[in-house]
Amino acid sequence: MHITLDQPMGARLITRDQEVAVPVTLRCTSDDPLAVQFVFPGCATLDGERATWMFARTLLEEGLVAPSGVGAVHIWPCGPSHTIVELHAAEGVAMIRFDSAALHRFLLRSYTVTEPADEFLGPALDRGLAALLDGV
Repeated sequence: MHITLDQPMGARLITRDQEVAVPVTLRCTSDDPLAVQFVFPGCATLDGERATWMFARTLLEEGLVAPSGVGAVHIWPCGPSHTIVELHAAEGVAMIRFDSAALHRFLLRSYTVTEPADEFLGPALDRGLAALLDGV
């Protein structure tokens, strides 16, 4: 059975001069249960088109407690009640401030789609396949 978890929430886009409220929908699906999606409506993007950022759920988990991320997505705690999500694209960098408690609630709900322990099978499976294919 296919399960989709959507959790709309407000966030703040941090610019050089101000902070702007932006709506975001956080999503997790049983089709790709180890990933989370941050869906921004067209009113929150430069080109007016909806934008979806997808990354590992573990990155969000880790970023709630310590700086985390490489590449296009970085997440870190900002004081006791906020979390910053930094998104890098060809058009530039967006820094978005979220309520940490809201992100934590989303993560707790996402575990109904897949248990957190299932996520640790990926690295073990990758190592096993690499060992089997070594030298092939």
